[in-house]
Amino acid sequence: MKNYPPQFKADAVAPYESRPEATIRQVAADLGINPETLRNWVRAAGASRPRGRRTEVAAELPTPLEAENAALRKKVRELEEEREILRKAAKYFAGETRW
Repeated sequence: MKNYPPQFKADAVAPYESRPEATIRQVAADLGINPETLRNWVRAAGASRPRGRRTEVAAELPTPLEAENAALRKKVRELEEEREILRKAAKYFAGETRW
């Protein structure tokens, strides 16, 4: 289990509180953390948002920098998954060739 400093937790909860259109899943993906971890931090911080149907919020287009950051984070996640698959395959085949 990974331990995060309190300042990181507060900084992670802030975007969720400040952007009504953002979901926990989106904010967690942006930060590269598990959504359940962020959900627990939001509960612990006592952050609340209105329940029920979401109010229609004019969706702002992401700035080019935000769009690029999101694309890069997605690419990093894909590459990490590929690396993990290759690591497991190498381990499997290395064990298979031993007599």
